[in-house]
Amino acid sequence: MTELLYLRDAYLTDFTATVVATRDGGIALDRTAFYPTGGGQAHDTGTLAGLAVTAVRKERDDDGTEHVWHTVEGGPLPVVGAEVAGTIDWERRHRLMRTHTALHVLCGVIWNEWRVPVTGGNMEPLSARMDFEFDPVPEGFAARIEELVNAELDADRPIAVEFLPRDTAVQDEDLIRTKVSLIPESVSEIRVVDIVGLDKQADGGTHVRSTAEVGRIRVTKLENKGKGNKRVRLEVVDA
Repeated sequence: MTELLYLRDAYLTDFTATVVATRDGGIALDRTAFYPTGGGQAHDTGTLAGLAVTAVRKERDDDGTEHVWHTVEGGPLPVVGAEVAGTIDWERRHRLMRTHTALHVLCGVIWNEWRVPVTGGNMEPLSARMDFEFDPVPEGFAARIEELVNAELDADRPIAVEFLPRDTAVQDEDLIRTKVSLIPESVSEIRVVDIVGLDKQADGGTHVRSTAEVGRIRVTKLENKGKGNKRVRLEVVDA
């Protein structure tokens, strides 16, 4: 199983690791700081063993062991057992961190103001979409959520990451709201991202340390995705 270094330090950009497997255009490591596509968040890019990393994803072996595979370009692959150095494209990573945190702020604002849960989302660097169970959306909704979210970003709320025993997490009322019970029972320790005083979610993505680091958001579009499902599209901009 690949150790996921970004879970404990989203600001880690350089690391070393041991190659545990290779295939045509791919490298698996014993540990990595590269975020693999998942949870609505796009993958990191960068370099690994001097090769360009163009895609990253998790895969399970036949025995159930999960590895992170790095798709690489630019030369011959290192041999299994070799120690290699990796570097994350920090500009892309930080933009994704800002965007992911902005979506959590949006979730918190919409829940606190309207008690409406999120149903899905997806993000790229500095742009994202999120779906909510609105039917219909309130009048002046786009301007109102933009105002509320940017106020929370300006408030510079600290963001804490902690790891809780499953038994503790499933009894937390804030985490129950975000459906922590749907996490497979095989997961004994749950990573929680807490925008202090606003939003708390079980989450495996990368985030900034405070809401002010996000910058500002602009709502670019509202879409009707069917009864009880409204989509908010936004972009993240510098403050």
